[in-house]
Amino acid sequence: MEAGKLEEDHRPWGYYRVLADEPDHKVKRIVVYPGQRLSLQRHRRRSEHWYFIEGSAIVTRNDDEIPVESGISLDIPVGSWHRVSNPGGDNAVFIEVQTGDYFGEDDIERAEDDYGRLAISLGVEGPALK
Repeated sequence: MEAGKLEEDHRPWGYYRVLADEPDHKVKRIVVYPGQRLSLQRHRRRSEHWYFIEGSAIVTRNDDEIPVESGISLDIPVGSWHRVSNPGGDNAVFIEVQTGDYFGEDDIERAEDDYGRLAISLGVEGPALK
């Protein structure tokens, strides 16, 4: 990443902006549009800590459904199935701090995806699919 330039990546569910990309951590600001959700996914080489700063959302972490709003933080351990869903009418925004030994976007195993991206995941089966 060039000095002074923030990486931004647009996805079907919203977008993220990389705020810091260091050898031992990566920090993103993630925006989930109303009515959208991320894939149900897990990572093998990183854990994540989420701090919600705007809006509200539902976080799936393994078998738990957790309602969150601004000011709430959650830990997502390595290997945990997780997703953020935004059923509300406003953007849900959170800061994600990744720690581990690898932060590439290819460290994603998807179990469910609303946007047809299962074919490009690593193909590992997740929890009971609905």
